[in-house]
Amino acid sequence: MKSNVTPLGPKADKDTVRRSNLSLVLRAVRDEAEGGATRATVAARVGLTRAAVSSLVEQLLGIGFLTESGKTFSGQAGRPGTALKVARTGPAGLGVEVNIDYVSVCVVDLAGTGRVRLTEHLDNRGAPPAEVLARAAGIAARTLESAREQELFPVGVALALPGLVSGGAVRQAPNLGWNRVPADELFAAALAAGRPDGAALPVRSENEANLAALAELWFGGLDAIRSFLYLTGEIGVGGALVVGGELLRGAHGFAGEIGHVVVDAEGPECRCGSRGCLEQYAGQAALLRAAGVGESGGGAGVAELERRARAGDERAVAAVAEAGRMLGRVLSGAVNLLDPDAVVLGGIYRNLMPWLSPPADEELTGRVVSGLWSPGGGRLRASSVAGDAARGAAALVLTEVLADPVAYAGHATGGAG
Repeated sequence: MKSNVTPLGPKADKDTVRRSNLSLVLRAVRDEAEGGATRATVAARVGLTRAAVSSLVEQLLGIGFLTESGKTFSGQAGRPGTALKVARTGPAGLGVEVNIDYVSVCVVDLAGTGRVRLTEHLDNRGAPPAEVLARAAGIAARTLESAREQELFPVGVALALPGLVSGGAVRQAPNLGWNRVPADELFAAALAAGRPDGAALPVRSENEANLAALAELWFGGLDAIRSFLYLTGEIGVGGALVVGGELLRGAHGFAGEIGHVVVDAEGPECRCGSRGCLEQYAGQAALLRAAGVGESGGGAGVAELERRARAGDERAVAAVAEAGRMLGRVLSGAVNLLDPDAVVLGGIYRNLMPWLSPPADEELTGRVVSGLWSPGGGRLRASSVAGDAARGAAALVLTEVLADPVAYAGHATGGAG
């Protein structure tokens, strides 16, 4: 009889088990509070014996991934334990966000702390992809030098890119004018060429909204919320869905393109080739144009829009409110379909929430059929300042280090890569 049961993989050997346990211990220390963990608290958390944890801790101390820093007191009887913390030097992640009008580069250490940040405002629209990625690589190379001064050694790069990203390439990025661009390959070559030692780093790429959503999940203080819809407002409108703490990518990795949901089939033409897409009503250019600021104003224009709204300028307030209504209508459909715990608005929307949120909340309340939505109920919220795509990209690199510390042991002193 033919079996449909998937064959079991090879039995884990002692080395595989030890590497897995090293990962457990390292992640347990990283996730502890500011005061640091002890061998005893780690043992209780991961379910290993104190002796086993002590052996694993010694190995992690030896390869430079953990440090000891005095004693910690639990308030219970017994001797105080030695405080363990994730090292502030050694392996790090490099995140590079390439957007329409800026490039932002971030280095994150093993604890998840952003240590170096460089941002340059550039108009990337219409520029050849190789030129844009070379400029981004130049900024990244300078960031790497700053990181090295702090004894941080990134083990890889993650690119945060707007549009449809798959297999190391940008399939389509309408607002950049990119089609079938081998982004990983171009960036890796430019970065190696711009480093004094010519060393290459592994490069991967991901949609920028996905990485901003992961940053919000990891660093944004969402408490117990593990399922949420994230929208980032920039020139375009990007979206990502996190379910149970994991990204929902879709069958081909392209889930979340909420900016191209059609609001009005007879509406303005969109760069994607359709008409009446959400970003034509709630994207940065549409907002600035409706407010009379000038759609090419970029970051300065958004700041001016916020200033006018705070001053009570009727046109500015009306423009943001209309964008909020359009967002609410589209989001209500997404909420009815996906039932997230919350909707988080990032990018330019974060600072516009006082005027954007009420009309969006009103639309959601009237259109979400579950009846679970109510104005001011807290399910529509602004993203945190910690939740940005570059930081999410850098942290994504470190998930591989945390999964197998031994494989990256040489990076504790910059000896590998």
